[in-house]
Amino acid sequence: MKSILKGISILVLSSCMAFAQNLTLKSDDLKGQLTSKHEYNGFGCKGENISPHLSWKGAPKGTKSFAVTVFDADAPTGSGWWHWLVFNIDSKTTTLVQNAGNINNTLLPKNAIQSKTDFGSAAFGGSCPPKVGKIHQYTFTVFALDVEDLGLTKDANPALVGFMINQHTIQKASIVSYNTKKTEK
Repeated sequence: MKSILKGISILVLSSCMAFAQNLTLKSDDLKGQLTSKHEYNGFGCKGENISPHLSWKGAPKGTKSFAVTVFDADAPTGSGWWHWLVFNIDSKTTTLVQNAGNINNTLLPKNAIQSKTDFGSAAFGGSCPPKVGKIHQYTFTVFALDVEDLGLTKDANPALVGFMINQHTIQKASIVSYNTKKTEK
């Protein structure tokens, strides 16, 4: 009897795992190293400041919206550097096209909000590490959220947006890329 119950338990658990969603993120643009295409144009950097194509699949049950962030934990600020924050992306959206983070176009999904980055603008801000120091990693993350609207505006500061995203995250998936600048010792 114990072996029958054990077998049924394993079968039920396996069935549940087979139907579990696993959020994944990919990009047609991002590789191991960021290029000048994704580098900021300012702060001493001369890149094109183009946000990459991002797409995701496997949203878990209960997902009501998505958020996308880009964060550099290696920035010499003591608290990292927010390069992009987009939220209130509707649950049917699974892609942000290349250059969607440009403040001068309308490539973001309807009702999605870009909020202030640490550069001070509500737009994508590419990589721009100091010329001296260690290599920086840029973490691109999509978050599946349990609310349709975070209740924030484009003027919300990055720490508040990060806090609200983390309070409503069901699952998240990330891609890490590194800057291409050579560092000096």
